[in-house]
Amino acid sequence: MPVEPLICADTATRVSSVLNRDVKQFGKKHMFDASEETCWNSDQGPCQWVTLDFPCTVKVSQLHIQFQGGFSSRLCTLEGCRAGEEPVKISDLYPEDINAMQISLVEGLDGFQVEETVLDKLKITFEKSTDFFGRIVVYHLGVLGERL
Repeated sequence: MPVEPLICADTATRVSSVLNRDVKQFGKKHMFDASEETCWNSDQGPCQWVTLDFPCTVKVSQLHIQFQGGFSSRLCTLEGCRAGEEPVKISDLYPEDINAMQISLVEGLDGFQVEETVLDKLKITFEKSTDFFGRIVVYHLGVLGERL
């Protein structure tokens, strides 16, 4: 079965923070608008995160992420769960500190590997920012897989 984008208008998203609380310029919606001009920019802090509550159960097989170089994360922890369950750790990812789109594939052919997982909620925690103040800048975040 071919993979498809899982993030849609009905996906509930939350982020740990927004730079200067300026959601108009740096809000979470900018990770999903397919514009190269806009981004989510977190405020400073040691551990930033994004949660995605999907409208139906999904099987995640790919993660696409594009940071701004200098404001990326050396370690991303993925956690997920089914509705009504406690989140469990899926995997650790080690992205590069570059501006390019980074893609994780279940097969691990390019980029970093993600274990294929069935879930309703996904949390991505950015644990080791390359920025001295702990800020994270994400231009694009995509989750691909199958809707179940």
